[in-house]
Amino acid sequence: MTLIRRGAVMAAAMVIGLSLAACGNNLTQGGSGSNGSGTTGTINLGMLTPLTGSSAAIGPNMQNGAQLAVDEINAQGGVGGRKLALTVSDEGCDPRTAAAGAAKLVSDHIDISVGGYCSSATLPTLSIFNKANIPMIIPAANSADLVAQKLPNVFMINGTGVQQAEAASKFIKSQGSTAVALLDDNTSYSTDIAKRAGQDLQSLGVNVVTHQSVTAGESNYSGAVNAVMSSHADFVYWTGYYQEGGLIIKQLKAAGYQGKIMVADGTVDEKLVQIAGQQNAQGVFATMTETPQTVPDGQAWVKKYQDKFGSAPGPYSTQSYDAVRVAAEAVRLAGSTDGQAVTKALMQINGFKLFSGPLQFTPEHTLTEGGFDILVVRGDDFALNK
Repeated sequence: MTLIRRGAVMAAAMVIGLSLAACGNNLTQGGSGSNGSGTTGTINLGMLTPLTGSSAAIGPNMQNGAQLAVDEINAQGGVGGRKLALTVSDEGCDPRTAAAGAAKLVSDHIDISVGGYCSSATLPTLSIFNKANIPMIIPAANSADLVAQKLPNVFMINGTGVQQAEAASKFIKSQGSTAVALLDDNTSYSTDIAKRAGQDLQSLGVNVVTHQSVTAGESNYSGAVNAVMSSHADFVYWTGYYQEGGLIIKQLKAAGYQGKIMVADGTVDEKLVQIAGQQNAQGVFATMTETPQTVPDGQAWVKKYQDKFGSAPGPYSTQSYDAVRVAAEAVRLAGSTDGQAVTKALMQINGFKLFSGPLQFTPEHTLTEGGFDILVVRGDDFALNK
């Protein structure tokens, strides 16, 4: 998406938010719930996640992870005797779809937002939730643009692009690379990581020989592939999503590329292997925040998930699970679902255990530690690189 179009979408989102406020949806209460006090009734959580579009496979991962946390908390009596409920709406990895979904969640009187996958789609929802005084605990989207506006209600529990780029650059350096090609898809999330990785690599003395931006949704990426091949890069870092990433890997291999390839966390999905082809995807590295497979005793959580949903958890199941738990902890500390009270409580959390480690937000409302691991494709999925 171009900056011009993104600005237009954000302006439209602000109009939607203002219209909702004018209609009087108890927005100044922040999460209207069942009454204006925010101290009784159901705690209503809203989740924006891709249910349509090229990243639709991520939606069930996030929804199921969040629902597992909701059910566990409710089974333990809820928060102060109040039960949790989850409402899910489509973001489609599309700004217009996400803005409409956010407006619907506000009209559904959610108390806290626990969604957000694509950064470019999450960006236009910021003004909508902010005007509604609804705290946002974003489990997946991690562009620095999300916190650049310094909105008081916006918190991220995924590692930032700054932290991911640093992890990627250090690993690339450790592999002895001397010529790196950076590829992004022109979205906020992807370009943020690629630009920061370029800066980090240069500071480490690693040469970036080409930086190409592609258009998401296309099927032929020969322009970018040819640029990589002519640059004689020995390492490619793709920072977009798995649909395009799979095609790029397949086309790089077909062109005779023999160097190493790494992808960012938006591409960490078994569908990447299916799109690229298993042989082509073998040995592809990835930067990814911790998963159940990479933390102690994570398999116990995996079993709980499998028993409930009949399938293994996927990317961002754990972050979505944690987003609900953080929301519940903030309500517990605040003693209310009032938006300002919950926002204040979020900044008071210190040491709450997440999959990525003990939680404490920075003044920028990001994780103190990014917790990025290096994964690698083995067989038909990603595993911890050892």
